[in-house]
Formats: sequence, structure tokens, C-alpha cells
Amino acid sequence: MLLSIAKRVFVLLLCGLAANAVAHRYFFSISDLSLNDTTQSIEVIHQITAHDIDNAIAESKQIHFSVAHPEYENFIRQYLEAHFQLQYQDQVIPLTWVGFEINKGNVFLYQEAEYKHSLVGLTITNSLLIESYKKQVNTVNFHDKTIKGSLTFNKSGTIKSIATNN
Repeated sequence: MLLSIAKRVFVLLLCGLAANAVAHRYFFSISDLSLNDTTQSIEVIHQITAHDIDNAIAESKQIHFSVAHPEYENFIRQYLEAHFQLQYQDQVIPLTWVGFEINKGNVFLYQEAEYKHSLVGLTITNSLLIESYKKQVNTVNFHDKTIKGSLTFNKSGTIKSIATNN
């Protein structure tokens, strides 16, 4: 009887470990891009799973990388700037780094830029984590007073434009 219970506990533990190993099957980021009419600026908030971006940076720089790293904010900022850009009428819109915070396993990254146009016609390049994770999907939700929608980025497409039919 005791051996039977021990076998069941062992099997349950193995199942728990196996479930934990495959629990993170989805790789995604969500970005919110909004136009602030009062300040005439674009505000961008990115939400990324912390260990996914940490692993991508560690892999690209061949270092051990975590929030404890002395260059954490700088490396996160550099990575974001290399993998997320905005353009309007073939002109790059320089995004200013505002900062970041970590909450419940997610990194929230904040950027902004001066911008005096509608979001229609804005071109977004979003290749966040796509080189590191084959199944990575990045969603950009956008809105201003004239348009609201979403764009999805993955290995098949990392550059998209906001149009009136999004």
C-alpha cells in the first residue's frame, strides 16, 4: 500500500515537472501606441515577459544577464531601440527612452516621441524577440482620436503600416 502511494506521488511529481517544462509555449509581447493630443506626442508602452527578453539579450551578448546586471537598463534600452522603430513618410521618428519597470514577471518599457500627425500612415518595425523565438508574436495596439486597431508582427512580417482599414 505504501509503495503504491509512493509510486503515485512520484508519477504526480513527474507530471508536474513535465507540465512546468512546457508551460511557457507562447512567446509574445504587447505594445500600446497612443497619440497624446495635449502634448502632441506618441506614447509607447511595451509589455514583455522578463525572462524572454533577458534570455534574448544574454544570447546576443554572450553574457549572463538578469535584472541584477549593472547595465540592465542600458542593455534593455539598446535592445528595444534596435528592434522597435517608427517612421512617418520615410522619416525615422526618434523615440525617447522614458524608463522601465518590472512587475509580476513582465518588463514594462516606456518610450515617447514628438509627433504632430494622425497615426494613419505610420510605419512600425517590430522584431522584438523574433530572432530568439521562432513562434514569437508581437502585437501593437494603436489609437488616436480618428483610428483604433492592432497590428501583429512575427517572423513572416516585422514591418507594417497603420492604414484606415486596420
